[in-house]
Amino acid sequence: MPRSSPLVEQFETWLGDHVTVLYRVAYRLVGDAHEAEDIVQDTFRSAWTSRDLYDRSRSERTWLMAILRRRVADHWRRRERRETSAPAELAHPEAPPTDPFGDELSGAMQGALARLPEELRETLLLVVVGELTHQEAADLQGIPLGTVLSRVSRARGRLREYLLASHGQAAAQRGNGRALNHG
Repeated sequence: MPRSSPLVEQFETWLGDHVTVLYRVAYRLVGDAHEAEDIVQDTFRSAWTSRDLYDRSRSERTWLMAILRRRVADHWRRRERRETSAPAELAHPEAPPTDPFGDELSGAMQGALARLPEELRETLLLVVVGELTHQEAADLQGIPLGTVLSRVSRARGRLREYLLASHGQAAAQRGNGRALNHG
C-alpha cells in the first residue's frame, strides 16, 4: 500500500479537526443542512486547490473560515439570482429546515439568532461556534478588535433580550400569565 504524502496527511488532519466547526457555522449562516454540507465541501475543495497559498502564520481554522465566508457569500449571491429570476408562480414555499443540532440549540435560540443583524450574527458565530479568537475574527472580517468585542457583546445582549421575551410570551400562552420581571 503506497504511503500518502505529508501534504495529504496534513489535509486529512485539517478535515478531521475542523469539519464539524465549519459545518456548524455554515449551517447557522444559511439555515439548511444540505446547503451547509455543500458549502463545507466547496470550502475544502478550495482549500485543497489553493493549499500552496496557506500562510502558516495564520491558524488553519482562520484560513478555512475565510474560505467558508467566501463560499457562503457565493451561496447568497446564487440564491438571490435564483429568487429574482424565477417567476412568482413557480416559487414554492420551502419546508422549514431540520436542525441537525436541535439538541444543542433550542428553537428559541435559533429564532433569536435569526433575528440578529447579519454582522452581529456572523461575528458571534465566528467566535462562539467557530471557536476563533476575537483577534482572529477581527482579522478575518477586516475590522478592528474593538468592533469584534462590541459586536459579540451586543449580540449576546440582544440574544438575552429575545430569549427572555420569547420565554415571557411562551409563559403567557401557557396561561400562567407570569412574565419574567427578574432584573
